[in-house]
Amino acid sequence: MFKFLKKKKEPENLKELLSQFQEMKGELKKISEELEKLKKENKFSIQRIGLVRFNPFSELGGNQSFSVALLDGNNNGFVITSLYTREGNRIYAKPISDGKSQYLLSREEKEAIDKAINPINVN
Repeated sequence: MFKFLKKKKEPENLKELLSQFQEMKGELKKISEELEKLKKENKFSIQRIGLVRFNPFSELGGNQSFSVALLDGNNNGFVITSLYTREGNRIYAKPISDGKSQYLLSREEKEAIDKAINPINVN
């Protein structure tokens, strides 16, 4: 726990008050530095998710296939697509860097990436 959150005796004079303010200033600086460190580290964790369910084959019922984009704060990550057919299920993964892929993306994969990057614009 931080020192300035602990219960202390009331300052008896201006010198003690200034001393407590200096302590709090130092603790606040430590907290600010730690917060900045956490913000930088958090940029590399999955923060953005976009999911699109679809039916790639008209002869099958339901939207049992899907594309899901999992991106970090820098729009890096991957998109996974699962194509469901009567014969089985196929799963594909493609890396994403800065919101784009070096591989050709399907319409559904692009939509999943867009939903992950722009979650407010989701219909």
